[in-house]
Amino acid sequence: MHAIKETPIPEFDEDGLLKDPKQWNETVAAEIARREGIGRLSEEHWEVIRSLREHYARFGVAPAMTNVCRQHGKPKNWVHDLFQTCLNAWRVAGLPNPGEEAKAYLSDM
Repeated sequence: MHAIKETPIPEFDEDGLLKDPKQWNETVAAEIARREGIGRLSEEHWEVIRSLREHYARFGVAPAMTNVCRQHGKPKNWVHDLFQTCLNAWRVAGLPNPGEEAKAYLSDM
């Protein structure tokens, strides 16, 4: 009989962001999306998530969301339309708390 490895339930901060981004995986992303009312993640959602994670891994900051849209040849509200807010996209991507200024920027978009 094999032991079933349980995935630890990640902890979130007061802004709904992962406390430990290393706990992120696709299952966690899907659960965050469900919790935020986004629904099932489509390939377009995953394009955004990959872009955010790659940019953060490279530069350590949130990208300008209009640049993400432009990079994919989409209208400037693409990320917002998919995730309801750009901060939700950041949450689903499992990235750490970007700080107050960036959260305000991501929430307004």
